[in-house]
Amino acid sequence: MHDALAAERYLADRGLATAVYLAVALEAPLLLEGEAGVGKTEVAKALAAATGARLIRLQCHEGIDLSQALYDWDYGRQLLALRAAEGAAAPAAPARGELFSREFLLRRPLLEALEHPGPAVLLIDEVDRADDEFEAFLLELLSDFQVTIPELGTIAAVRRPLVVMTSNRTRELHDALKRRCLYHWIEYPSREREAEIVHARLPGVPEAIAARVCDAVERLRGEELYKLPGVGETIAWARALLALGDGAELDDTLGVSLKVREDIERVRGREVLAGV
Repeated sequence: MHDALAAERYLADRGLATAVYLAVALEAPLLLEGEAGVGKTEVAKALAAATGARLIRLQCHEGIDLSQALYDWDYGRQLLALRAAEGAAAPAAPARGELFSREFLLRRPLLEALEHPGPAVLLIDEVDRADDEFEAFLLELLSDFQVTIPELGTIAAVRRPLVVMTSNRTRELHDALKRRCLYHWIEYPSREREAEIVHARLPGVPEAIAARVCDAVERLRGEELYKLPGVGETIAWARALLALGDGAELDDTLGVSLKVREDIERVRGREVLAGV
């Protein structure tokens, strides 16, 4: 599994590679937690690419409901069907069963994953942003991998998808949901591992740029900042220095790595990157 993910330019440590392997072997949902930017979402993308599966992503947010996550009805087409029937030579209103049939069903990511005939990786991203009610629904879904749509009946998974859930831990998830999952916490990579990631994502990047950026990020993560830079910011920073060429100053490109004004001012005021 480590080699398969590495082939997709995702460098996983032994613990993460083991967790992903077990999720595949046991067909168990995998819950990944960690700080923002440590590469949780990228695990699902790399896994889908490595296994030749389709990636189906559900981005969670506050207030998400089943009409956004599971299914909805195409009310516009239903209304057109009613109007077409009224204008026919022998008007007859469509029966409720006809209006609420597969023809007018809008499949959202969860239903799409259940009905996909081939291998699929279902990414439920930032599940901690959803509310308790939606989390309870996920618990039911992950228990049986089937859902009930009142107008259509029970729909079971054609082929159980690989499920990867991510959480930035903005709130604690319920124990019942965690018990359904394998769990792994992703740490920020070491300075050496981060340099390897930069080289994997930016083939041909000069060693001097990779080393400079990774040294800078290591210093930033040692500061008390509102938002520490993630691996994505490290890669973007290296790309920015490549674009600027020789003589580029880290101080001029802090906005690539830091996204909060107070963090930038703190770093500049304390000369955190002096000598890098």
